[in-house]
Amino acid sequence: MPDLNIIGVPQSTYVRVVRMAAEEKGVPYAFDPQPPHSDPVTAVHPFGKVPVMRHGDVELCESRAIASYIDNTFDGPALMPKEPAAAARAEQWISIVNTIMDQSLVRRYFLAGYVFPQREGREPDATVISEVMPDVERQLSVIEDSLAKSDYLSGDGFSLADINLMPILFYLKGTSEAGARIDNSETLTKYFERNVARPSFAATMPPT
Repeated sequence: MPDLNIIGVPQSTYVRVVRMAAEEKGVPYAFDPQPPHSDPVTAVHPFGKVPVMRHGDVELCESRAIASYIDNTFDGPALMPKEPAAAARAEQWISIVNTIMDQSLVRRYFLAGYVFPQREGREPDATVISEVMPDVERQLSVIEDSLAKSDYLSGDGFSLADINLMPILFYLKGTSEAGARIDNSETLTKYFERNVARPSFAATMPPT
């Protein structure tokens, strides 16, 4: 039984981030699918959010902390660039994705526009989608501009910056508006197709 335990719903982009980090490092782990605010989650996270992690006596919450712990604790390929400026740019991207893009692309566009209405048997909420689309377009353009200069968000290889972005792009790819925006961009399409083929991505695919 692996002694690294990751807890959270597999559909969560943040849960997928830490699972991808473990997969990229080649670290065996047990995955316990638990919803937010469940007893196993609130035992570690004071506000009941996922993911949470247990590794022996170490308990952690928040995806950035967990991913950093996995990267620094276990052998395997480094998940952050070694060069200081590239490492700082990776941290910059992780912060942008988590504090800005998650709110617009995941919470407002994908969840409020698509997921919640469809769970109630309704069509996607055209009003919500229309209101958030300028932010969706701008943020995808910012990603596109960065990737036009490099195959990855920071440094010369796949890093935690890319790991944080890819689960979001996966959901966007299945929507009408953002999916078309990605499909119409050679830069975004190449980036997505290159990274969706990684074993860590396939191993953490959320259930449909």
